[in-house]
Amino acid sequence: MGVLADDEGDGVDGSGLLLELYGRVDGEVELALTGLDTADLTWEPTPGANTIGWLIWHLTRVQDHHIGELIDQEQIYVTGDWGPRFGLESAPHDIGYGHTPDQVAAVRPESVEALTGYYEAVAARTRTFLAEVTAERLDEVVDTRWDPPVTLAVRLVSIADDDIQHAGQACYVKGLLARR
Repeated sequence: MGVLADDEGDGVDGSGLLLELYGRVDGEVELALTGLDTADLTWEPTPGANTIGWLIWHLTRVQDHHIGELIDQEQIYVTGDWGPRFGLESAPHDIGYGHTPDQVAAVRPESVEALTGYYEAVAARTRTFLAEVTAERLDEVVDTRWDPPVTLAVRLVSIADDDIQHAGQACYVKGLLARR
C-alpha cells in the first residue's frame, strides 16, 4: 500500500496526501537555503525586490499564522523569540502580505539557522496537525468571510500553494545570486 492509500487500500488518504504536499515545501525551503550565508539572505536582485530571507520568512509566517488559526493556538512566531531574530517585532498580524520594498528590506534574518529553525518549528506543528486530519474534517467550513465559504481542504491547499510558490521564488533568486 502506498503512502497515499487509505488503510483499506480503496481510496486516497487525505492526511497522507497533505503530508506529501507539505513535505514538498520542506524540500524546496532546504534547497533554497543550502549553501547560503547571512549576507545572501538580504541580497536584492534589483532594488526593492524580494530577498531570499524575506521569501522564506514570509512563507513560514503564512503557514504559522494560518495553521495556528486552524488549530486555535498561538503562533510559534509570537510565543518564541523569532521576531527579534529577523530584526522585527513579533507582531502576530505581520505575515508579509502587502509589504512595501522598505518593509521587505527590514526583514533581516540573523542567520540561515534562524530561518531554518523557525521554518522547522512551524513545519513540525503543521505535520502533527495534518497527520490527524480526517476526510470528514476536510469538508468543514473554516472561513465564512468568502463566497463560497472556505473549507479546511481549500485552506490547506491554499497555504501549501502559497508556500511552494514563494519557495520556488527563493530558489530562483538563489540562482540569480550565483550568477552575480
